Amino acid sequence: MIDYRFFYWGPLLFCSKVKTKDIQKIKKLCKKDPKKSHVKYLAGDIKDEYVIDNKVLNKILSSHLDAFRQAHKHWYNKDLSSLIINQAWVNYMKPKDYNPIHTHGSCDFSGVLYIDIPKKLQKEMSEYKGTSDGPASILFLYGEESPQNITSKFSIPVVGDFYLFPHTLRHMVNPHKSDCERVSIGINLAIKGGIHDK
Repeated sequence: MIDYRFFYWGPLLFCSKVKTKDIQKIKKLCKKDPKKSHVKYLAGDIKDEYVIDNKVLNKILSSHLDAFRQAHKHWYNKDLSSLIINQAWVNYMKPKDYNPIHTHGSCDFSGVLYIDIPKKLQKEMSEYKGTSDGPASILFLYGEESPQNITSKFSIPVVGDFYLFPHTLRHMVNPHKSDCERVSIGINLAIKGGIHDK
């Protein structure tokens, strides 16, 4: 028998499940208020994006942030100071809306939380026959494409899924065709006491 070990490589891509009762609390923070439009700050072609209360969101998701810190310790073998949500916004993605490949600035980590995936869209996703990641999915990209290298990870959105990742991890969101809105929360996080903690 041969003893061996292998090394985790690349960034930590974390996913936890937010409870339905907390999703309902978060939905109450989401309003289509033109005074809180966030469209001009983001990369995508999404017409309805609005700032939400990051302090309230921070309280609702605090246990998930603690879990992320534990995963970070396991992945990198190094402690991570407390995290705070320093920006949060809601995305109402309509048919043909999309987010091209991008990263986030003015933060240390980023995240996305899915709060509404209508049945029409679920049906479209389940019937997709192509070889790519499909409608309304999120694609994460890291490193250069080469043989024996895992450089991408895609995920089909599911209500309650909460992804956290380094702000420099490239990601994109595909458009969908169904006549409905896919609703997600975009989040930027800062290390408490760090340069982005404002």
